[in-house]
Amino acid sequence: MARHLITSALPYINGIKHLGNMVGSMLPADVYARYLRQTGHDVLYICATDEHGTPAELAAKEAGLPVDTFCSEQHLAQKAIYDGFALRFDHFGRSSSPENRELTQHFARRLQANGFIEERAIRQVYSLADERFLPDRYIVGTCPHCGYDKARGDQCENCTRVLDPTDLIDPRSAISGSSALEVRETKHLFLLQSKLAGEVESWIDEVGGEWPTLASSIARKWLTEGLQDRAITRDLEWGVPVPADTWPELAADGKVFYVWFDAPIEYIGSTKEWADAAPDGETRDWKSWWYEADDVRYTEFMAKDNVPFHTVMFPATELGTREPWKKVDYVKAFNWLTYYGGKFSTSQRRGIFTDAALDLLPADYWRYFLIANAPESDDTSFTWEVFSSSVNKDLADTLGNFVNRVLSFSRKRFGDDVPAGSAAGEAEAKLGEQIAGLLAEYEGHLDTLQFRKAAAALRALWSAGNSYLEEKAPWMEIKTDPDGAALTLRTAMNLIHLYAVVSEPFIPSSSAAMRSAFALADDDRTWVSQDEAKSLSFLPPGTPFTVPPVLFAKITEEDLDTYRERFGGNPDDAAA
Repeated sequence: MARHLITSALPYINGIKHLGNMVGSMLPADVYARYLRQTGHDVLYICATDEHGTPAELAAKEAGLPVDTFCSEQHLAQKAIYDGFALRFDHFGRSSSPENRELTQHFARRLQANGFIEERAIRQVYSLADERFLPDRYIVGTCPHCGYDKARGDQCENCTRVLDPTDLIDPRSAISGSSALEVRETKHLFLLQSKLAGEVESWIDEVGGEWPTLASSIARKWLTEGLQDRAITRDLEWGVPVPADTWPELAADGKVFYVWFDAPIEYIGSTKEWADAAPDGETRDWKSWWYEADDVRYTEFMAKDNVPFHTVMFPATELGTREPWKKVDYVKAFNWLTYYGGKFSTSQRRGIFTDAALDLLPADYWRYFLIANAPESDDTSFTWEVFSSSVNKDLADTLGNFVNRVLSFSRKRFGDDVPAGSAAGEAEAKLGEQIAGLLAEYEGHLDTLQFRKAAAALRALWSAGNSYLEEKAPWMEIKTDPDGAALTLRTAMNLIHLYAVVSEPFIPSSSAAMRSAFALADDDRTWVSQDEAKSLSFLPPGTPFTVPPVLFAKITEEDLDTYRERFGGNPDDAAA
């Protein structure tokens, strides 16, 4: 089996993330990693908090905390929420780690030695009120391209265009709000991307053909517009310091590397953290995943605003080291999840945030809905009306009701063990073929990272069980053919076991509850083959079972009123 390296875009440290962040990177990466593990692959799923740069300093200032203390607290807070969503990282690290500092400085030294870093005197915005140079993100103003009035000095959040602070209209300090700004000369390091453009383009020609259109088109757009040399240092107190052995003057001035230079390197840094955290007696080889790692398939998950950095800037960095670092094989990019058509926003607290989501409902409700409605081909609008419909129809009625009525009816009529009944007949053979076909479809969509299609195939698997039950009608069958009714229920129970196994990537907690309903000896099955699916004979007659609590409670109209009152959302907008 192949070795699969999986990373998802690093969540910023400046506060709890919203559902758009979750579905745009971490959740689909977790679904894919779980599926690959279950089907026998060697998987390493790496993520971390992105702790450097202006957002961290501004958020710490607002919280009244030293930036290192703020980042430590927020890392733990975010990790707790991701645990609540059952995200099974192999390691969830920190970009402020010693490992990332060491690797970032190594990359910079290699780029310098190979002639791809240049020290330049530039003119930079200085705030008279704050008595300091302002990094790009410390400057806000109106975007000259789309008119968004809260654009940052490095990128417009609204139209995603990369900016320089001097591009902004009516710029002001994000620290003090003062517009008393002037431009002064200072020195910074520049990554000479222009010298690497041809190599980046050749690399994308080689590997980008299988990427989704969203990812490849964004990368190609940047290449077509021409790669510009970019400053990779900033005037900040918090970040990976420029090494004094290579740039003594800049180190003395307190320069640190730009967050978008060190953050992608943290994927490697976090892998080294994972290795360094190995328990006694276990050896982990982090380098085999990243250095001369020709046997590794590397897949990245991210929202579209992160694509340029991962498909152009970071590959340019890797190429410029002239070392055999692993570059991404497949970029799974997502559009945006909106809230009633408006953009989720961490900074403006608009939309549903992950901590609030878990306070309302169990993680599996959110996991299923978000993946089933993932913004793959276009932006997707979250509304409470669509969310409740999906939960009620797919989870409560189709899956949950099937599990409950099969187990409850069998217990009532045949006791607490899986009944024997007749030998499987034509209806069961037909069902087995159908289930095997749907399973193959489900696997195919997961293999190709088509999450909405995978969710539809999973939903079809669940629906097939209900159709079989309605066709056989054991509640009628038992009146004239008890052994036939026992066969129907035994077959349905085997379906429940199959659902428990193959639904785990989407709804791990509910899958565990379904699986634990059966006291099956040596239950070490990780996946179900298509041949096994045809036979539907996982549970020997006589296997004890229990009826689990209701898997999914329906969302009522009263619930919806409460949610809309708390979070906003107009049902008329949803209907439109």
